[in-house]
Amino acid sequence: MIHSVVLLLGGQQNKLKSRTFAENIKQLGTLLDLGIKGYNNYGTHLKQKYKGQRVFKVIVDGGFTCPNRDGSKGYGGCTYCNVDSFTPELSRKLPTIREQLEQGMERGKGFYKADKFIVYFQPNTNTYAPVHYLKMMYDEALSINTEDVVGFSVGTRPDCIDAEKVALLESYTDRFDVDLEMGMESIYDETLNQINRGCSHGEFVEAVKLLENSKLDLCVHTIFGFPWETEEMMLGYIHEINRFPQIKFVKFHHLHIVEGSIMGAKYKKQPFKLFSLEEYTDLLCKLIPLLRPDVVIQRLFGISDWDLLIAPNWGLNKSAIQTYIDKEIERRGVVQGSEYLPK
Repeated sequence: MIHSVVLLLGGQQNKLKSRTFAENIKQLGTLLDLGIKGYNNYGTHLKQKYKGQRVFKVIVDGGFTCPNRDGSKGYGGCTYCNVDSFTPELSRKLPTIREQLEQGMERGKGFYKADKFIVYFQPNTNTYAPVHYLKMMYDEALSINTEDVVGFSVGTRPDCIDAEKVALLESYTDRFDVDLEMGMESIYDETLNQINRGCSHGEFVEAVKLLENSKLDLCVHTIFGFPWETEEMMLGYIHEINRFPQIKFVKFHHLHIVEGSIMGAKYKKQPFKLFSLEEYTDLLCKLIPLLRPDVVIQRLFGISDWDLLIAPNWGLNKSAIQTYIDKEIERRGVVQGSEYLPK
């Protein structure tokens, strides 16, 4: 971090050489004002990788289900899940992949000033089908406005990935940056059973091992705040992530309760402890220093649309929550990997 600031100051050394380092920083603004964060963040990663171009993810709903929804492993899905809570309304209403992508890209260019796109199969389990069907669907998605697409991201579960599906995804890496996003959620089987996850942590580990020396980038998703897990247990997630060099990205979420979920119905009958924004930020400030410094953090929290959110309601929009967390990380001098101990 300090090295980056020194480089920024270097271009203005004639003006600022008479001031102390602290005075220079005060004059130019905080590190956050300068775009420097205490963690390896996804926004900076994309800007560096794609040479300053704005890259926007376009979510595609492929109409998949999950093995613990369709009866293969169970019914009802994970107890915290309502698939609509993380699927944009635009995707839910559009019937074809082409329409979803064309309108998503149009919105990305118009509203977010996007230059390039990542095609993101997100809702449900996007490898839960025979390989020939997956190939047909992926090929269709990646044939639309190809000149504007730089990446391909597929969300799945540990029990719905195998060597044949890994090979299929790897076949696209000669044209796109491809990442496989996989839900770890918790590292404790007791928790996975309580939330009706339908797979064990051992299955997650086996799936990760499939990606050793793979061309794919692996993104791991976690949820912090299950009320029966202690802070020490949650910090253990980070040590587990650090074990696997093939994990390049992480998404951290706090547990939030949404309408249409089994957990939501239980919460309404008997509310239980959830993170306040201050408490969750405190946890992040403890776990980020433990995280391997090369891992890119795609997301620090997740939140549903207001009309679906039951709790916790922090009274802020996503941008304000992000700003609060980033400022607190800076205020405390948190630096990713500063307490990481390789084994």
